Amino acid sequence: MESSRIAQSIGIALDRFIKNNQDEFAYASGELSQLLRDIALASKVVNREINKAGLIDIMGGAGSQNNTGDDQQKLDVLANIRFTRALAKGGEVCALISEEEESFTDLNNNGKYVIAIDPLDGSSNIDVNVSIGTIFSVYRRKSPIGTPITEADILQKGSEQVAAGYILYGSSTMLVYTTGHGVNCFTHEPSLGEYFLSKERLIMPEDGRIYSINEGSANSFSEGVKKYVQYCKDQKYTARYIGSLVADFHRNMLKGGIYIYPSTAKDSNGKLRLMYECNALAFIAEQSGGKATDGKNRILDIEPTSLHQRVPFYVGSKEMVEKAESLL
Repeated sequence: MESSRIAQSIGIALDRFIKNNQDEFAYASGELSQLLRDIALASKVVNREINKAGLIDIMGGAGSQNNTGDDQQKLDVLANIRFTRALAKGGEVCALISEEEESFTDLNNNGKYVIAIDPLDGSSNIDVNVSIGTIFSVYRRKSPIGTPITEADILQKGSEQVAAGYILYGSSTMLVYTTGHGVNCFTHEPSLGEYFLSKERLIMPEDGRIYSINEGSANSFSEGVKKYVQYCKDQKYTARYIGSLVADFHRNMLKGGIYIYPSTAKDSNGKLRLMYECNALAFIAEQSGGKATDGKNRILDIEPTSLHQRVPFYVGSKEMVEKAESLL
């Protein structure tokens, strides 16, 4: 066997990749690089806990609800603690917006960044061993360092993100992120405990044949959404819906497809949160050639009015999203 086949490269480690590409970031001075490392470290800890979920008592409900009315799982609470601690100790983040907290968390430091995070998306799938994820957005603070955190620091449009990403805890654990210069994908190598580059400058197919929507709510869809779903069926598209936003988005980004969570009779503004779910995935979609809207408006242009604001969400391959918009 050739030595080159025996010792094939497994890619560039995340730390080295971040360092090599730091100059692409307009404010390159090390803080953002360290922030991404802190997120990666916390994700490894959360990944370890998820892998032990069937062995120790961290599965099932926590017996409480978060501020948006969702039942909290034990791993929701644990993941929130892990990411908050890692980002607080890192010192680059001055404030944290989390799905699991009613208000933002002031980390009382001189950090330059604000993080919006869904620590564990799709957590209702934990007990059945289905892929789940973490979603995060990074913004630069607007107020001077040393002054109190302001609303302007917290409620920023998605177009003001300086970085965004997600971690997918599945058959392999993957970290996908962008700093506005394309989308890069890293896979966790458990024996080494490191993330290695597995896909560089990832491009989403312009069109696809997969649609992801919860058709159990079909009776309360608008006529436009019903028309688009019927169009997908007439075209013999494939329906794929996991119920974990990160997993559904990741599949469609690789294979081409559209993810839809529309407004319904029960959730007139949709169910997904703008600040820590839609903005991050919209940024990633656009950086990979895709598109994200609320059915009418570009997601990244929506002015947020509250931390936990909900919006309808159409994201994926550009041509599929545009076709859906034309029928709404």
